Amino acid sequence: MRKALVVVTSVLLAAFVLQFVFAAVGAFTKPASEGAYTLHSVTGMAVIPVLILLTTLFAVLAKAPGRLIGLAILPLGLVVLQALIAMLANASTDIAGASTPFGLTIAGLHALNGIIAVHVVVSVLQAARKLAHPPPAGAARVAVREGEPA
Repeated sequence: MRKALVVVTSVLLAAFVLQFVFAAVGAFTKPASEGAYTLHSVTGMAVIPVLILLTTLFAVLAKAPGRLIGLAILPLGLVVLQALIAMLANASTDIAGASTPFGLTIAGLHALNGIIAVHVVVSVLQAARKLAHPPPAGAARVAVREGEPA
């Protein structure tokens, strides 16, 4: 189960990377159309949530520490926040439907939240790898930071 956790978390990270690619595809599609962000929307609202749930399930089945299980489910909350941010940004237009400075600022938070979600998934992947490949018994622990006990 621990190796499966590494695999599904790796696939989740790849899906997040593709999300940024799909966002760029939507942003650079000319002429702009409603369908420009379809891949971004489907991946963000369907594929990524399923992969987050699978990651969390595998973390539970791998008997991962509670902290790792919590980190594994955290991106789901960030995905919900992403949808709320996108809705607020899209609703923040002027009477003619043009972007406003406020709406663009909110849209920037959408990108920032995506970066935070990727950071969380990278942390989950690192922890999953450590869980799947623990150091050999009796191996000396090496201090990584100054002041950290060895």
